Amino acid sequence: MISRRDILRQTALGFGSIALTSLLEEQVLAEKPRELKNPHFVPRAKRVIFLFMKGGPSQVDTFEYKPQLQRDHGKELPFAKPKVTFAPTGNLLASPWRFTQHGQCGHYVSELFPQVAKHVDDICFLHGLHGTNPAHGAASLKLHTGADNFVRPSMGAWINYGLGTENANLPAFVTICPTLGHGGVNNWGGAFLPAKFAGTPISNASVPAKNARMHHITNPQWTLAEQRMQLDFLRQLNRDQIGSPVSSDLESRIHSFELAFRMQTSMPEIQEIGDESEATHKLYGLDNPVTEDFGRQCLLARRFCERGVRFVQVTHSDSKVQWDQHGNLRRGHAEKASEVDQPIAGLLEDLKTRGLLNDTLVVWSGEFGRTPTVQGSDNDGRDHNPWGFTMWMAGGGVKGGTRHGATDEYGFYAERGKVHIHDFHATLLYLLGIDHEKLTYRHGGRDFRLTDVFGNVVHDILS
Repeated sequence: MISRRDILRQTALGFGSIALTSLLEEQVLAEKPRELKNPHFVPRAKRVIFLFMKGGPSQVDTFEYKPQLQRDHGKELPFAKPKVTFAPTGNLLASPWRFTQHGQCGHYVSELFPQVAKHVDDICFLHGLHGTNPAHGAASLKLHTGADNFVRPSMGAWINYGLGTENANLPAFVTICPTLGHGGVNNWGGAFLPAKFAGTPISNASVPAKNARMHHITNPQWTLAEQRMQLDFLRQLNRDQIGSPVSSDLESRIHSFELAFRMQTSMPEIQEIGDESEATHKLYGLDNPVTEDFGRQCLLARRFCERGVRFVQVTHSDSKVQWDQHGNLRRGHAEKASEVDQPIAGLLEDLKTRGLLNDTLVVWSGEFGRTPTVQGSDNDGRDHNPWGFTMWMAGGGVKGGTRHGATDEYGFYAERGKVHIHDFHATLLYLLGIDHEKLTYRHGGRDFRLTDVFGNVVHDILS
């Protein structure tokens, strides 16, 4: 008879193998994408275009009119400022731009955005948005990933992971001219999700949009048939190395090779916008050197979306002024708004004309807003303000011609209808048919999600 002690002595090394097999099996299961062929909810949107205004546009100078701020210009703020701020500010600073009502809804819009103002009846303004961090990098990461101090998957990567692409010949997530600063690649990366779910960048913010393209997309030395044979051989060699369990990194590498091969037949056609009519070029502002750059990005976003790309990120940023006016507010905001106003209006009109706005959600936002109190030696600047700012959405299942929430009478703190960044992410996923609490990925011994352990869907803005 064999005693329990003899069994343990003779089989002890096997316990480690059993434990390792169990852990690796858990990893393999976690790495399998959960296809949402039957979404949790009836989706109101199929795709997203995210217009990111890097630097932080001022809500009180663009889309949230504050009559009391205009009246009390130069006076002290009558309540306490945040305990932690990015930099000191002084008294109240009235907006130098005139606000007028537009559309049937009568929403007030600054004269900075005369073209976007024509589309207010299609737009839902969220005036009670708020975050947690007054620094560019952390606030950008919060907006894009839901976390300001950890590396987490971006919202585009989560959507890619959950829904995949409608076009196997294109990436599901594309980012056009993204910034390399303030979070950089983490703003469109996949973090611990399998690498194939990360965004595919089209150049970066330091490159003019007319030169932004996917390079090396054609092979001048090999025919498609020869490349196919080469890839088949390479795939077989790689699969011989995968073994069991499956290696996520190697699987993603194989996926990238295959996608790059298929993109040869689709990407060149998207990047060449010469087939668009002269009227379309003018609609996006490509006939104007001021609007041409961002207009080209917006036109590319429409072309990607109509071909089945699930999430398109368009970044307005450069190495000069951006939207970050701690001084020279009048010049800086006027310059930045003039670059994007016509292209954004053109995008909304084009999507609507083509019937794409109904199931395409357009989101406009910076990483935060700006203070109603003055900053700068020229008394012509505003500081970072994550405590209350404006985001707007259009199409894709939101109520057009509406506003949700508000900041206080001066525009400093979100006060009514408050929407945290986590709430925005929960709502974004809901519009795509996803329950934010069920879209999870197991990593490091816990289930992660875009909204972490927070987030509430803002049902009031849904159509």
